[in-house]
Amino acid sequence: MTAPGNVLLYGIVGSTAYGLAGPGSDIDRLGVYAAPTIAFHGLNPPTGRQATVVTAQPDVTFHEAAKFATLCLGMNPTVTELLWLPDELYEARTPLGDRLIGLREAFLSARRVKDAYLGYAVSQFRRMESRDASSGAGTAKKTAKHARHLARLVHQGLLLYSGGTLDVRLQDPQWYLDFGERVAAGDLTAARDVLAKAEADFAAARTPLPEEPDRARVEEWLHTVRAAHLPRPS
Repeated sequence: MTAPGNVLLYGIVGSTAYGLAGPGSDIDRLGVYAAPTIAFHGLNPPTGRQATVVTAQPDVTFHEAAKFATLCLGMNPTVTELLWLPDELYEARTPLGDRLIGLREAFLSARRVKDAYLGYAVSQFRRMESRDASSGAGTAKKTAKHARHLARLVHQGLLLYSGGTLDVRLQDPQWYLDFGERVAAGDLTAARDVLAKAEADFAAARTPLPEEPDRARVEEWLHTVRAAHLPRPS
């Protein structure tokens, strides 16, 4: 599938952005595009699955602007990180993409940050818990990956919750790599302890984040996107 038109923003995310990528790691990219405004007035508006385009060479997942904004309002960690990348990891930026980055704080809310980051971490733990880490190299590799991401999610989530900033690039990537190998070697208790500590730290933390995101600012940006992609008068 080819890349959509009207790309607003895209960059390198995932393990490469975190500093956890190894020699054989894939390079994950994520982007935002704007569908032509007239498309929303037809029989098949680009919503749901139709609002996501996956391309190859390079591999990029693009979400339509409204879907991307909705995912960010829900604090989906995988999507939200696009707005907090180091500058050198952006591969395409437009004025509307820069405006989107500029309102990244508008998506934040205390409850959703806590629920999303802890929720994703719990899902990583359940995947580890459901398999035997000693049952083969492939399984151990997956367990190590889930353990790394569990630790990363609770670390990034707690910093975002307590300080209002998402640090995509980890300060000590080797710690997470070592932690993953430790859990994959059979120490599932270490992952359980990290998760339990994170839950306690979230409960004890004070947050500067509002209870609800600033939906009005997000809506204003989306209206600007729609206005910019109306058909030009003939």
